[in-house]
Amino acid sequence: MKDYIEERAINIANYIIESSATVRQTAKRFGISKSTVHKDITERMEQINPILAKEARKVLDVNKSERHIRGGMATREKYLHQHT
Repeated sequence: MKDYIEERAINIANYIIESSATVRQTAKRFGISKSTVHKDITERMEQINPILAKEARKVLDVNKSERHIRGGMATREKYLHQHT
């Protein structure tokens, strides 16, 4: 694996853990696709640093379990502002 890819994967994992960021937020922050973020955490980090990968995965799993709530709140806000 290329050095810059390993370094990016480590930086992504640390960012997710420190900021509890979602995949979308992380992708935007690093200028990469959501698929790349997901692959870096689930596949590449497992080979580089399994402990760090597990911690980042925990954060992503929590975010995934809460995403329907965030989506509903965003929709609610959208319509509250439209009808006022």
